[in-house]
Amino acid sequence: AMNILIADDNQEFCATLGDIIESLGYKAKSLNSPDEILRFLELEGENLDLLLLDIEFGPNEKRDGLDILEFCRLNKPSLPVVMITGKGTIETAVKATKLGALNFIEKSLLSKDKIKEAIDAVIERTSPIGEEREILKFLETNGIIARSKKMIELGDAVARYGRSDLNVLITGETGSGKKLVAQAIHAVSRRANKPFVTVDIPNIPRELFQSELFGHVKGAFSGAIESKKGLFQKADKGTLFLDEIGDLPPDLQASLLIPIEEKIARKVGSTENQPLDVRFVSASDRNLVEMIKEGKFREQLYHRLRECEIKVPPLRERREDIPLIAENCAKKHNAEFYQEKYFSPSALEYLQERNWPGNVRELISVARIALQTSPNDRIEISDLHKIFKTFTPSESDKLEEAVISASKTLKEDLALVDKKKVEKTLELCLGNVTKAAAKLGVSRETLHNKIRKYDIDVQKYRKLRKSLKSKS
Repeated sequence: AMNILIADDNQEFCATLGDIIESLGYKAKSLNSPDEILRFLELEGENLDLLLLDIEFGPNEKRDGLDILEFCRLNKPSLPVVMITGKGTIETAVKATKLGALNFIEKSLLSKDKIKEAIDAVIERTSPIGEEREILKFLETNGIIARSKKMIELGDAVARYGRSDLNVLITGETGSGKKLVAQAIHAVSRRANKPFVTVDIPNIPRELFQSELFGHVKGAFSGAIESKKGLFQKADKGTLFLDEIGDLPPDLQASLLIPIEEKIARKVGSTENQPLDVRFVSASDRNLVEMIKEGKFREQLYHRLRECEIKVPPLRERREDIPLIAENCAKKHNAEFYQEKYFSPSALEYLQERNWPGNVRELISVARIALQTSPNDRIEISDLHKIFKTFTPSESDKLEEAVISASKTLKEDLALVDKKKVEKTLELCLGNVTKAAAKLGVSRETLHNKIRKYDIDVQKYRKLRKSLKSKS
């Protein structure tokens, strides 16, 4: 049965409400003080299906219903909350629904039917995506491969917040998949068929930031030969994704406040404000709260961007997803290269036991290199060991310093794969460059360039030809 918590300071009211809920066949529990309620939510929140929450608590209480709602939104995003409003709190109740409460019921109009209606609405609101299978399918369509409980919770939060128009802050370590989460939020929102525009903050040169974001009018500065649309304008009616928001210097952070608060943007060199209909999703792998304390991040901007927060768990906290992700890499690889490669059970177990400082991005890199470089269809632990050795400064267990996490870019990663592929083909063709080039589908010249670039010793493979000849 559904577990419902009644959070209200009036004990008599709680008893009446509890009786009605139980007569409908659900379980009810009541708590009367905000501190008790928060403690209960922290410890038992997972087992709750609905919170009926009073807006006002006694005059001696430091916290009220909105504080509890905010706690739920950030820490128990999948828990549905319905506000109970007394006289004179309707306005606050409307504010509460903007903050993520599902709806509100007035105390004076409370009846069995009203409560049944509220509960039915919750069941209806949470069930379509509430089914675990549906959530995982929804994540997979958005490129997120998972089956763990943590990711089901994440999917649920993405679906709920995505449908609202609240600004979302996505936090999580490097390589944990924050951009995919942002795209999933966009995909489930009412803006899904409008633009999703990424602002790649670390890679925008400081002096171009204003012009990149806001656009500029012709002649706004030397070199502004024609007027230019900024990313704000490009994202109009859609979602603007601020990637790595923590990397933005404080003086530039200030320039985001007006567009976010007042929904207007002004091109560099223009005197006119343009209206802006954009939903902001941002991501950071830094601890922004610490940065605020150190004066490196503007508190005002933080609160505007974080109307709700989604925390992406690191890979080591969702280990049951690791085999799934590796097998998905194999499926993609096989489709692309017409092969039938797979990871042996012990190789999957080995991957599952590692700590993955670079998270999913690192796992995918390692899996791709293994698939492209291992000689046999069945990939064993020994194949993985070789890769970890290649990437580590000394012995393979030093990998915790991060294999390809952030320091090794994808480019280096692909170069390694490319080099191995060239060597393998030269070995098969016994050093015959013309044959190898044909097999790789590149011109002889291209192959010669690669041999030079990767410093490959072709003679080694030709010697192999001689020794094979002499044996025969």
